[in-house]
Amino acid sequence: MKNIIDELTWRGLIKNSVPGVEKQLKKTTTIYIGFDPTYDSLHIGSLIPIIILIHFQKMGHKSLILIGGATGFIGDPSGKYDQRIFLKKKTLQENIESIKKQLSKLLDSYSEKIEFINNFDWIKNISFLKFIRNIGKYFTINYMISKDSVKKRIQNNNKKYKGISFMEFTYTLIQGYDFFYLNKKKNCLLQVGGSDQWGNITTGIELIKKKTGKKAYGITFPLVTRTNGLKFGKSMQEGNIWLDHNRTSPYKFYQFWINISDIEIENFIKIYTFFSKKKIETLIFKHRKNPEKRLLQKKLASEITKWVHGKKSYEKVVKISHILFGKKYTNNLFSSLDEDILSFLYDNIPHMFLPYKDFIKGIFLLDLLKKSNLFKSKSEANRALNLNSISINKKIIKKNILLKKENIIKKKYILLQFGKKIFFIIKIE
Repeated sequence: MKNIIDELTWRGLIKNSVPGVEKQLKKTTTIYIGFDPTYDSLHIGSLIPIIILIHFQKMGHKSLILIGGATGFIGDPSGKYDQRIFLKKKTLQENIESIKKQLSKLLDSYSEKIEFINNFDWIKNISFLKFIRNIGKYFTINYMISKDSVKKRIQNNNKKYKGISFMEFTYTLIQGYDFFYLNKKKNCLLQVGGSDQWGNITTGIELIKKKTGKKAYGITFPLVTRTNGLKFGKSMQEGNIWLDHNRTSPYKFYQFWINISDIEIENFIKIYTFFSKKKIETLIFKHRKNPEKRLLQKKLASEITKWVHGKKSYEKVVKISHILFGKKYTNNLFSSLDEDILSFLYDNIPHMFLPYKDFIKGIFLLDLLKKSNLFKSKSEANRALNLNSISINKKIIKKNILLKKENIIKKKYILLQFGKKIFFIIKIE
């Protein structure tokens, strides 16, 4: 068996680890990774534990995926400024099913070897008195407030944080109990989570040690952050890149990877692909020679879009990317595109619907730009026109023309463009 720690380390997938874990992982080990179903979709930050789980599977280890039907009722306070919004039981159950479906698809050939579990199945049977007597007695208040997830929330001098409820305060004990339960029932010896989970993971390790005397282990991975330093997470919806095509279109998903900076891409190609070290080093070498070709970005975008959205969606995304950013497309060439591609384009970029009757007498471009919400006002749109920043069907327009039927692609679509990267498509029926 290869050394899994070495493999994850060179990829930049280990932030913290418990001493002795490398020796333990020379033997077949059962690991667990958890997901709280606070939303109906995972996001690109969620891909990292899934990727790590696949690395473990490839090296012969056993895996458990815990979907937190119980902890989802509470919400993990780690990295949060205030209390989560409570979810209804029906919503939580729908989220569980949706996330399980996503995970099964992503894990594909490995899914039969991975056991899905729900912590509600064992938490529901424990009374409050029994829990605080049998679990709470092992942890002092000093121990619990030393955890970063709690400490930050109770700092009076930090106005961003709004205190912490008793409910959230106990979250670390419940997650710690999950690890203890899985250690007892499934002989699970290792928990893997994001670096913000280190406190929760060590609580579980401590509980296992105090109740059984056995050694357990933990590994955390670095969190993927946006340019503003905030992590990608389910509760930070603005700017998040979701795995569900209804939340983040395959086109937007693909473009996210294409637009990763050269500073970040060398790390991302290691983290988000399963290419060998030798292949990645070769790709990095070629990329550095001609960074303007964006070889690494294209390679990563290809691999991860196919994995998450499938080969057919990837091929359509590449096609519409050529349409939007290529120079060869004219109104005549647009007319040769099949309805499937145009419909896919409509679904994947900002769009709106207009009735055909609005085009019987024509509609002025400035009015259309205002309707599309590309601009707040006609005067703002007019300034863009004067700067030659507006295109219709890939043709630059310099004045407020009257749009008529001949401007409609396939009698159905009009493609607006502002600058180089902002697109908007209108469907007319």
